[in-house]
Amino acid sequence: MTTPASESDAPAPTVREAVKADLLAVYRIEKASFPQPWPFAAFQRYVEKPTFLVAEFGAGVVGYIVADSVPNHGRPLGHVKDLAVHPDQRGQGVGSTLLQRALGVMRTAGVAEVKLEVREGNERARRLYESFGFRHQRTVPRYYDDGENALVMVVDL
Repeated sequence: MTTPASESDAPAPTVREAVKADLLAVYRIEKASFPQPWPFAAFQRYVEKPTFLVAEFGAGVVGYIVADSVPNHGRPLGHVKDLAVHPDQRGQGVGSTLLQRALGVMRTAGVAEVKLEVREGNERARRLYESFGFRHQRTVPRYYDDGENALVMVVDL
């Protein structure tokens, strides 16, 4: 996996596991990023899990990723559930850094395949995922509350 060339010159953020003290910053980024944000309580379930990661520049959280894995025919299947970067920090490699780190954690845990859902119209996110080798597997009609389709994308680790 490589980081897109346009982002390779930016300084990398610090990435670490999320802790309870990060939840308000994560939730603020979530609300600024999505028309249908996750509720605050949804993030609480993943705190201190190895695939709930935050990215920081200085002392502030600028992005996060939430992922997990579930048993699937005897092998764990990874699932990227949520990834967002603060609007002021986009285009600086934060999303790439978070995704690369989460995929590495899942690979170390024995995950061989990872899936995610992305809005069909979210070109920026789709390009990010494609740069990591994710490929469109199927479309889920009207997946989101506003009726937009979701693309299910997968990558082999």
